[in-house]
Amino acid sequence: MSRHDGRAVDELRPIKVQRGFTKATAGSVLISAGDTVILCTASLENSVPPWRRPRSEDEQAQGWVTAEYNMLPGSTSPRKQRDRKKVDGRTTEIQRLVGRSLRAAVDFAALGEHTIQVDCDVLQADGGTRTLSITGGFIALCDAVHKIGSDQQVITDSVTAVSVGVVDGRPVLDLDYPEDSTAEVDMNVVMTGSGRFIEVQGTAEGEPFDFETLQAQLTLAQNGIAQLTRIQQESLAEAWPL
Repeated sequence: MSRHDGRAVDELRPIKVQRGFTKATAGSVLISAGDTVILCTASLENSVPPWRRPRSEDEQAQGWVTAEYNMLPGSTSPRKQRDRKKVDGRTTEIQRLVGRSLRAAVDFAALGEHTIQVDCDVLQADGGTRTLSITGGFIALCDAVHKIGSDQQVITDSVTAVSVGVVDGRPVLDLDYPEDSTAEVDMNVVMTGSGRFIEVQGTAEGEPFDFETLQAQLTLAQNGIAQLTRIQQESLAEAWPL
């Protein structure tokens, strides 16, 4: 039995990637999964925050990667208010997740005294914005690192993320909004391309779920991560860092 949009339980939404979408940043990508569309940009600074600076001549310089996430007013209906004065709790949680995930792929000593700021702006939301931000953010990050031209291996592994969940009693991959809003279990999985877990966020929205259901979701996530990693590699082409 197929899902409401005709996909199989283990099928991703159609993924589209357009690198170099903007010119003002070292890396940029417009990425979409179905009707979710996100602009990810990576800005490069030749400096680091004060607390990352070497404290002595003998200490090696360490770079830094940070991230911000925002949903633009027209990304949802009804219109979302801009975060002008105070960033809401959900936004803070997601941008911290994106930052943690991307930092897991970076050798900061090899990055040197550079800061890369990754901004993920949701243009249209139909579920999976945090996971797609990580997937697209990694592509933008790689383009920024490529611009540095370091002779060291800055990116140590690829990073991507995908949602899984239980809908109508079945584990499914890559939930869109209609599925996410009615899911019995909602889970986000962040992994490296080599198959290691960075973060797993899972919640039973109603009845608790058993270990077999968890395993089924993680298996779907692993397969989805493998597909997304191939898409990242194909998109980056000569800029693929691994």
